[in-house]
Amino acid sequence: MDTRFPFVDWFRNSSPYINAHRGRTFVILIEGEAVAEGRGEQLIQDLALLHTLGVRLVVVQGIRPQVNQALETANVTPARHHGRWVADEAVMARVERVAAEQRLWLESRLSLGLPNSPLHGVEMTVVSGNLVMAKPLGVREGVDFARSGEVRRVRDTAISGLLEQGSLVLLPPLGYSSTGEVFDLDAAEVAQKVATALTADKLILLGEASGLVDGRGELQRQLTPDEARDWLEDTAPGEELHRHLKSASAAARHGVSRTHLLSWRDHDALLGELFTRDGVGTMISRHQYEQLRAAQVGDVAGLLELLEPLEQRGMLVPRSRERLEYEIDDYVVIERDGMVIGCAALHVFQAAGMGELACVAVHVDYRGGARGDLLLTEVEKRARHQGLGSLFALTTHTAHWFFEHGFRTAELADLPPLKRDTYNHARQSKVLVKSIR
Repeated sequence: MDTRFPFVDWFRNSSPYINAHRGRTFVILIEGEAVAEGRGEQLIQDLALLHTLGVRLVVVQGIRPQVNQALETANVTPARHHGRWVADEAVMARVERVAAEQRLWLESRLSLGLPNSPLHGVEMTVVSGNLVMAKPLGVREGVDFARSGEVRRVRDTAISGLLEQGSLVLLPPLGYSSTGEVFDLDAAEVAQKVATALTADKLILLGEASGLVDGRGELQRQLTPDEARDWLEDTAPGEELHRHLKSASAAARHGVSRTHLLSWRDHDALLGELFTRDGVGTMISRHQYEQLRAAQVGDVAGLLELLEPLEQRGMLVPRSRERLEYEIDDYVVIERDGMVIGCAALHVFQAAGMGELACVAVHVDYRGGARGDLLLTEVEKRARHQGLGSLFALTTHTAHWFFEHGFRTAELADLPPLKRDTYNHARQSKVLVKSIR
């Protein structure tokens, strides 16, 4: 149905995510290039929106371009090794100054109540401090990294306490030692270690790239950490994508439910990733975002919603809730982030050695991705496991799809007696059969 206000439909569709994100902990890395390129103000508004929706936020600030500018201005050229600069005293003086300037800038923006924005009047308490403990990288391959360091531990109890009080926790890429030293840290590592220590619900890395894109230019929307390993090998240490991918994969392996690679250049990236089903970037998760599995009684509501449009168009025979519940063991479903987007059923006629491939359906928004093929393959596997020699299907609209997948035209007499006796002559469905031996 058309609407004068398209955002209303978007808002309705986002409501499950608004509810799901409330009270959750997100760790968000914003690389310094975002601020340097003028994207800071928009991102601050997005952070404030998430805060008002009840999301517990830890924000890690990247400062690389700002430090590089300060070093160039001072005619200081740092030595580099494996993508990290050697933070000697001259370098570290600029790192500390820039980190303080960037922290103060962000704190001041969040203290303004966001004037001239849709979130005018929102008050946020921002807290920073010695919440990340560090240790020196030391000497590696003959290179003394001076005050370049790595995370030793995260004061997760203190951070959790601040989040419980409703504060936004802001962390620069700095760490502190038990002897009072300050170390330069990799911002992506800080974000990963904090997310892992907090067992955060999400780690979001906002960088230059809008996720992982394959050789055909297609965005990879979801990967497991193991699948991401091949991509990591194609990037160079020190490159932003390498650092982000390494941190995202490590966090996913160590308890962070979902990690996301997004581009700060996309003004809609942060909210688009969090409040739409498909998102806009690449997600890395130990658990499959989309999975094929056996149906359960709890899927009946989703099945009814999926099948209703097809039943109204006469493509499928209407099925009641009671019938679906009774036959639920016959179904397989494709679930995507809690939504049933595909299904198929195998009704067994053991005496005839045949099975009926029934109720093959894929949500209109997810067609064209071989999900129908996946459902058919699973049904065929189930049929062979039960010793069946062939499948049959009755269709009024999609005979061509069945022909493309090995079915042939058959006669009513070829059906099992029980199915033949209940055939609906008013529908005039085509009878198709496929051998699966």
